[in-house]
Amino acid sequence: MQSQASADLNLLWGQLILEELSRLGVQHVCMAPGSRSTPLTLAAAAQTAIKTHVHFDERGLAFMALGLAKASGAPVAIITTSGTAVANLYPAIIEAWLTHVPLIVLSGDRPNELIDCGANQAIIQPAIFANYATQVNLPTPDINFPANGLLTTLDQAISQTGQPVHINCMYREPFYPDEVNSLSDRVKNAGVTLQKYLQPLAHWLGHKQPFSQYATRQGAQLPTQDSMLRFAHGKGVIVVGTLAPEDKPELIISLAQKLAWPIVVDAQSQLRQHPAVLGYVDQLLLSPKTSKILQQAERVLVFGGRFISKRLIQFLASQMWQSYWQVLPDASRLDPNHQSKQIWQTRIDDFCQLNWPRSSSANWGLELVKHNEAIADMLTQHIDQTSFGEAQAIRWITQQQGSNNALFIGNSLPIRLYDMYAPITAETPSIYTNRGASGIDGLIATSVGIAVNKQQPTTMIIGDISCLHDLNSLALLKQVTTPYVMIILNNDGGNIFNILPVPTEQLRNDYYRLSHGLEFGYGAAMFGLAYRQVDDLTSLAEAYNEAMEFQCASVIEVNVSPNQASDQIAQISQWIKQY
Repeated sequence: MQSQASADLNLLWGQLILEELSRLGVQHVCMAPGSRSTPLTLAAAAQTAIKTHVHFDERGLAFMALGLAKASGAPVAIITTSGTAVANLYPAIIEAWLTHVPLIVLSGDRPNELIDCGANQAIIQPAIFANYATQVNLPTPDINFPANGLLTTLDQAISQTGQPVHINCMYREPFYPDEVNSLSDRVKNAGVTLQKYLQPLAHWLGHKQPFSQYATRQGAQLPTQDSMLRFAHGKGVIVVGTLAPEDKPELIISLAQKLAWPIVVDAQSQLRQHPAVLGYVDQLLLSPKTSKILQQAERVLVFGGRFISKRLIQFLASQMWQSYWQVLPDASRLDPNHQSKQIWQTRIDDFCQLNWPRSSSANWGLELVKHNEAIADMLTQHIDQTSFGEAQAIRWITQQQGSNNALFIGNSLPIRLYDMYAPITAETPSIYTNRGASGIDGLIATSVGIAVNKQQPTTMIIGDISCLHDLNSLALLKQVTTPYVMIILNNDGGNIFNILPVPTEQLRNDYYRLSHGLEFGYGAAMFGLAYRQVDDLTSLAEAYNEAMEFQCASVIEVNVSPNQASDQIAQISQWIKQY
């Protein structure tokens, strides 16, 4: 009888936790199988307001949760059992912490008496994520720990952060009650002891709001009209770093037009392919002629941070700015150059819709537009109209994207090729990346989370080594019910190292490139995925257009030679330096 009461209390705590998470905005919970997390799993299974996702690999599961959270803008919960299952979440938690994505880890754990004594599957889980997650270490479910105290603990941790939270849940056996009722039925049929325990929650049970409701911060500091007039006096440039689609980056275009200042953008700005920006800033800074023009800028207005182009980062660092303003949604330090600046902590729409004046040096950078167009023509000639390769494939794929499309670009070479060479287009897709820690793990899983949440046509561009890293996540593609095309650029190894100054070719081949000689057809077949292998643009176009007609996931492997991209980058760089 006592054992049954313990199992019931374990489940009740799980249900209270999941119910409060739902009220705090959680729409998805990602779960991996395990026994110690059973009270949380059963509670999630009984939840009607939260969609559940199950995967056998905790690392991929966490990255899928990351994608779901990025796409939804809402916190996503992850449920794992004890032991190394929790440790497998670490890479995704780091990425989420660095990019301010709210993941909530619910880890089942052994009680204190089973830690550090040889008990099975028992590790020290509190603080396992160090400073990358807010810690909430719950005791084992106990009738003497107030139910309202449990809820306020969750509210305080989750309402006050936009980054990962780790809720460690210690459970004693048994875990499996005789029956699993909904929380409302459990409350209705509770005995005298549980009725008394739940009495402080009577009002909470009658509505759908969190137990503790924290007011959002109001009145972000914005520049005065006088400070804007002073800032706009002179030659300025607007620089746009990493932004989410929901940040309304298009408003920055309107602001640039008011000020009449040039606007340069990063690949992750959502504006990289927009016709009103200087999209080829990485290449413009290669040319002594255009670089000299940009160096005339006296003032800079930066939105976001985390730039891919080292040349752009160096440009920001080397200028003697008279005024440096940066607009951020929170108090992040996104400047590896550590320059003195004014940081405006506010939303982009609030900042851009102020009564901005026209600059006293309006249109000072118009000549840059001509140079940007000249580089666009040069890339058409030297990439689109030459032999097939990675840059040509990425330029063609990105030209096919519309405003209703999502494009996830993998790390290492793909995102750099996009940043350097993506074409200007009439419509731009929603761009997603994992550039907090810039790891090559979990990219497939993250893109699946985005596709599942957005329910819109999604394209994933990934390198072969990154794909091998996340091969287990091909199993997640079965959850995709909209057009999803994974483009694997297979250059037989980590050929990003071809453009890095490794001392010798022997060292490069033996320790960096990791040539593998593998193809992905059998992997796609193992997971039941449609697959095509191509090695020219005509075949790529045919396969891609066909795949986008399927309401499911497809894989296209693009075979290119190991040195094609690096040789082409070097050749184009020489032409632009002489431009």
